[in-house]
Amino acid sequence: MANEAKQTKKLTGIERTAVLLMTLGEQDAAEIMKLLNPKEVQKIGEAMAGLGSVGRDTVDDVLSEFCDTVDEQTALGIGNEEYLRNVLINALGEDKAGNIIDRILMGHDAKGLETLKWMEARSVAELIRLEHPQIISIILSYLESDHAAEILAALPENMQTDVLIRIATLDGIQPAALHELDEMLEKQFAGNSDSLKSAGMGGIKTAANLLNFLDSALENQMMEKLKEADEELGQNIQDLMFVFDNLIDVDDRGIQALLREISSENLIVALKGADEEVKEKIIKNMSKRAAEMLRDDLEAKGPVRLSEVEAAQKEILSIARRMAESGEISLGGGGDDFV
Repeated sequence: MANEAKQTKKLTGIERTAVLLMTLGEQDAAEIMKLLNPKEVQKIGEAMAGLGSVGRDTVDDVLSEFCDTVDEQTALGIGNEEYLRNVLINALGEDKAGNIIDRILMGHDAKGLETLKWMEARSVAELIRLEHPQIISIILSYLESDHAAEILAALPENMQTDVLIRIATLDGIQPAALHELDEMLEKQFAGNSDSLKSAGMGGIKTAANLLNFLDSALENQMMEKLKEADEELGQNIQDLMFVFDNLIDVDDRGIQALLREISSENLIVALKGADEEVKEKIIKNMSKRAAEMLRDDLEAKGPVRLSEVEAAQKEILSIARRMAESGEISLGGGGDDFV
């Protein structure tokens, strides 16, 4: 029993979700999966495939934790948009809730846009590359930042900076523009288009989040071009970008929560290229034994390609941003080389 409880505590949030869905049966699990976005479906599917055998006590602990969480929630359903807005604003604050609300409300009707979330980045880029840059900027503002970053990188180089500037300076989207966009996509996917609501998407923070997901070399190249085109705008975007060294600004509780969600191997590779201050921030939030093991692993790890370090750091940052968006933590900041 003790070993099973210990095993449960080692499960990440994604793995606990996988265990929960596996207990529901295929039909109910499938209905829930329909409500998730592509990235969530992929991560949960990978967790299911990698779980192996799960003991009864582990399942009981996961179900008990889920029931405790449900008990803390209100039993009232969300019946209208005004109620939804008030609940989310009170829970998350106006700035954070605004984008989520717009996505929820617009997502009911924007079937063409929703289809893009399930498409491979290069396919989306091929589909939209001949559209007006303003239309492209609206599409990328609607999609998740990591997906949008892949699409931006796949667009012709001569239009990337223009699109990024339009994203950063996008101040909401008018219903007519959304309607035009959805009609264009509906023709591609043979769907139905209804009237769409105005959404407050785009802006400097959206552009900064998108850049965070780009390959480091492309990110630096685009930032340089952006500052050449508009130095003030480029600096404002850069100020909002959250990089690995900004983890120093996350509080201790946030670091501890983040450590529970990332793998040891990924952490070791990421820390090979981190500042000493960041390493110490991570280590001081681990148990004495875990900290000693991490130090030993870092010393024993041979040279690592800079590209591998950057990939590991971006994966950790992706988890950190996801946790920040869900309110679990608060973020404090905005080649062949070897390290």
